[in-house]
Amino acid sequence: MATVFETRLIGNIGRDATVKQVDRGRIAINFPVAHNKTWRDKRTGEQKSKTTWVNCTIWKKEGANMRILDFLKSGALVELLGTPFAKAYEQENGSIRTEIRLNVAQTNILRPSKNVTSSSDDDTYDREVEDDNDDIDDNLENFSLTEDDF
Repeated sequence: MATVFETRLIGNIGRDATVKQVDRGRIAINFPVAHNKTWRDKRTGEQKSKTTWVNCTIWKKEGANMRILDFLKSGALVELLGTPFAKAYEQENGSIRTEIRLNVAQTNILRPSKNVTSSSDDDTYDREVEDDNDDIDDNLENFSLTEDDF
């Protein structure tokens, strides 16, 4: 019997994606995503919130199309599908920390970052995508990557 362990994460990118070359011709694109949860405390009526950071990685083969880096900018709202796991490590002071990680299989850009470079302040993000000569649909709702793109 097959099993599935996938997570869907919607949140904002906290820092522009970074690229790291790893062994055997693989590239890791790393970026943190914040998931914000708000609720009202039943006892006090006070509104509370909590931010959970998830460190995300998209794996690519060396020489693969890296166009996704244009979209993985700080502030962008993304929907990610992937396999979650926890990683524990020891800090310099000897304490053990655990982080949540997500190996991303599919990426959807729900709202692009305002940090996307453009030729003038009046250009919209959609205009920049239209001016690109790649055969990419300028409708961001249809932009996604799957495991086959890695």
